[in-house]
Amino acid sequence: MTRRTFHREPEAVRQNDLIAATLDSVAELGLAGATVREVANRAGVTPGLIRRYFENKERLVAAAYRTFIADLIEAAAAGCGDGPAHTRLAGLIRASVTAPVADGRTLSIWAAFIGTVNSDPVMAEVHREGYQAFRDLVEQLVGECLREGGTDTSQQTIRQQAIVLNALLDGLWIEISMGGDDFSRVDVVRIALDSTATLLGIDPAEFRE
Repeated sequence: MTRRTFHREPEAVRQNDLIAATLDSVAELGLAGATVREVANRAGVTPGLIRRYFENKERLVAAAYRTFIADLIEAAAAGCGDGPAHTRLAGLIRASVTAPVADGRTLSIWAAFIGTVNSDPVMAEVHREGYQAFRDLVEQLVGECLREGGTDTSQQTIRQQAIVLNALLDGLWIEISMGGDDFSRVDVVRIALDSTATLLGIDPAEFRE
């Protein structure tokens, strides 16, 4: 761990630096090890300066979790690209099961944060907002994909399929991020795409194109 050299930055940049330092601390030391002093040392500032932007460690951690989730969603959504709905959905699937979304560091940070969700109402709300944002994106693409293929189904069915697909991606994401020989020998992207196609009643070969 290297202490950053102190220098004056605009407030938004400094807050982002503090959040980045928090995420680095959580990844390496866990939530207990990500103390205000540790974060300050990594960011090259004083603990008092952190309290200028965040009332306490709990506020800093909540802001870091919100940023962490938003960055994951942004990285997954970037995989959508342009084109027909099934192409954009396939892009989202690929991005969701490959780095940087699916990797060991990301899983370590997520696991540290998720342990607080049941005991901290603020973290629970951050988690709920993030989950809903990603599921809304999945639901939108699933609906467009089905309509594009000529399937006329209810919004309730689309929502149910989006929930199942989100759960499928969550499971694969955890397994892949944990690593191991099992996943080094299989095509996880193909597994994810074929499973999604089966769920939605789409030809897997067409969905993979």
